[in-house]
Amino acid sequence: MGRRDDAHGGRLDARPEDPDGTGEATNDLERAHELRSAAYCAGLLLAFLLLLDWGSGLITPWRAVLWSALAGLLYVVLYPQRVFADGNWLTTRGLVRGNRVRTDLLVSVRCLDGVSQRLLLRDHLGGRVEIDPAVLVRHPHLWFCLERGARKAAEDGLLLCGATALRRLSERVDRETARAVFRISGLE
Repeated sequence: MGRRDDAHGGRLDARPEDPDGTGEATNDLERAHELRSAAYCAGLLLAFLLLLDWGSGLITPWRAVLWSALAGLLYVVLYPQRVFADGNWLTTRGLVRGNRVRTDLLVSVRCLDGVSQRLLLRDHLGGRVEIDPAVLVRHPHLWFCLERGARKAAEDGLLLCGATALRRLSERVDRETARAVFRISGLE
């Protein structure tokens, strides 16, 4: 028997009414800078490759198209996710598609190591979101939304895996928030 959720008409699988993602907490300020950086890097690569071909006398229309495609691929790789939280939903939106997870119905939180660390969240409804933990560290309001939902999932017995990952991330967020407060107040 499921819980009743008045905000979504009593259905656990209901989506919020705002599909465009004008949620209560976002990483938009940082994302704008990252978008400019991605475009700058792609443009710089394209200019460098075209100038290199032009200087060596090897430039052709097909090579210019190839270099443009390579610069476009770099932009796609560097394109930052938009992360936002709205109520009990945590949503990420990339260049092509978005994913969302219901934080109060989390069943798994895993920390994936590799070239860049990722946090993999899975909910009871089958939703799956990968997020850079640094986004949560830099935006404590997003972390608060995730932590509030994860705490509810743990209390309900749904969160089967990930208490350690959440605890470590919580300590990291607290540490960085304290550093920011000390830095702003001049006590560092």
